[in-house]
Amino acid sequence: MRVFDELCPAPPDWQVPWPRIRDAFAWVRDMAGVPQDAVFHGEGDVETHTRMACEALASMPQWRARPRDERVRLFTAVLMHDIAKPHCTSIDDEGRVTARGHSRRGDLMVRAILWEMGAPVAWREHVAALVRHHQVPFWALERPDLQQIAFRVSLMARNDDLVLLASADILGRICPDTDELLDNVALYGEYCAEQECLDGPRAFPSDHARFWYFRKPGRDAGYAAYDDTRLTVTVLSGLPGVGKDHWIAANRPDVPVVSLDRIRAELGVSPAGDQRAVAAAAHEQAREHLRAGRSFVWNATNVSRAQRDLCTGLAARYRGRIEIVALEAPPEVVRERNRRRDAPVPDAVIDRLVRRWETPDPTEAHRVDWVTTA
Repeated sequence: MRVFDELCPAPPDWQVPWPRIRDAFAWVRDMAGVPQDAVFHGEGDVETHTRMACEALASMPQWRARPRDERVRLFTAVLMHDIAKPHCTSIDDEGRVTARGHSRRGDLMVRAILWEMGAPVAWREHVAALVRHHQVPFWALERPDLQQIAFRVSLMARNDDLVLLASADILGRICPDTDELLDNVALYGEYCAEQECLDGPRAFPSDHARFWYFRKPGRDAGYAAYDDTRLTVTVLSGLPGVGKDHWIAANRPDVPVVSLDRIRAELGVSPAGDQRAVAAAAHEQAREHLRAGRSFVWNATNVSRAQRDLCTGLAARYRGRIEIVALEAPPEVVRERNRRRDAPVPDAVIDRLVRRWETPDPTEAHRVDWVTTA
């Protein structure tokens, strides 16, 4: 990403050009004046903390030793790690400041912003995953699902990046628990090294073993699960206008399709209307294929993980092999294609879908493909 490359600290002085960063990004300026918990953030507002975190990262020998492209990507993650705080911060009656849910919402905001900026998919998803999980190392050793989290991060980004991000987050604040938090982050890094997922993706015996590891809590990651799948369900995911119908015609021309657009047309339901009847009809069609042991395509936007889980969970119960195809196109292409449709989706609906958009990741299926259609 050129703009982040130009703003990323570089030798010989490694200075963070904060005035230029503020000028470049409205979401940085939005952080100004947003309060934080005074105990964990004695430095002041969110902008001050973000600047200090970026400066802390720029001073780290481990970060400076990385290749240029990795430095830029990690600097971007630190710059954006608290991007959602202006939208999540609240103050209760006793004056306590909280920003609940800012990591997850930050993931969604980062994806939408970097998509609009034309960032490469893998690069964007790496940054978004780091933002979503940036608080994990602080309290990781208290979590019963730590192994799953560490493995998931390794498949979506890198845990050594997460360790540096969390360290910069801590050093970029005034907090009495700094040493304790840094110790926790270091322990998280050691744990990831022991679990063989610190600087690369965790290996699994097979895609079937990986799929069921993430669906069954407590499952042994090294267990080579017997593959008893009997059909394949191809779940499409993508905004209106990315070209799902064209992809099906080119890649699955002879496979039955459960199409929510088709069901909507048959039921006379608008894309902006109540979708419950549409979803129920789609699931009934899917069950008919699953009971018969027929492979099929599930054609819907499926932009959130919760939506996809309804599809993949049903298929898994019928011993389906699940592949997810995440289709994308640049924003201007999506909007132009949508305008040319016989029944365009309202812009407000597309905007709402973008705000909820979670790109599929390798923990959700036997196989996940990211496909750009432009």
